Amino acid sequence: MEITTQHILILLAIGFFGGIISGTFGVGGGIIIIPSLVFFLGVTQHKAQGIYLGMVTLPVFIFASYNYYKSGNFNFKYSLILLGTFIIGSFLGSFIANHYISDKTLQKIFGILMLLTSLKIIFSK
Repeated sequence: MEITTQHILILLAIGFFGGIISGTFGVGGGIIIIPSLVFFLGVTQHKAQGIYLGMVTLPVFIFASYNYYKSGNFNFKYSLILLGTFIIGSFLGSFIANHYISDKTLQKIFGILMLLTSLKIIFSK
């Protein structure tokens, strides 16, 4: 896929808005970035998820975590415990998604998860 100036501008906007959402609310910028890559750039669901995972690793690890650490809102022990199981889970999840789930099915599951999350937020007390 050739990257045009228009692609770069769209990617800059998606990344900036996704970063704002992630940094502000602590939710994955993937809620914005993955659907935006699919919708605005025509990237497949699998490729959008791979792009997001590659993009998010370093900034979240270093910069966002550091800001929460400075504010006293970081627990290193909890993070390490979660990290261990997250690594295993993300490896298995990505393997299953890439080898056993079609692009259209993955898109539908992603949409359902976003809808359920939105409904929980809307209807929680």
